[in-house]
Amino acid sequence: MATWTIATLERTLADGGVTVAHWRATDVDGDYSASSYGTCGFSPDPSDPSFVAYDSLTEAEVLQWCWDNGVDKDATEASLAAKIEADKNPVSAAGVPW
Repeated sequence: MATWTIATLERTLADGGVTVAHWRATDVDGDYSASSYGTCGFSPDPSDPSFVAYDSLTEAEVLQWCWDNGVDKDATEASLAAKIEADKNPVSAAGVPW
């Protein structure tokens, strides 16, 4: 199972509206690991009743915003698992025989 984190947030100082979240998903299986990094943009509206300012946010809330706004959680996790599986069971190699 992948671990999701928010690496940093970009915000507007005047109202604390978050405009960009930088996220990372990491999966580990024994000695093998894979990770993915991306960003998700937002257009915060301080007049919206659901607006949450930077100082009041939790990581879980921001991750949910990312998943609700185009970051495909299931596809990302499947890609990480596939990368680990490919590393565990390679089908090609490079090198020289001497």
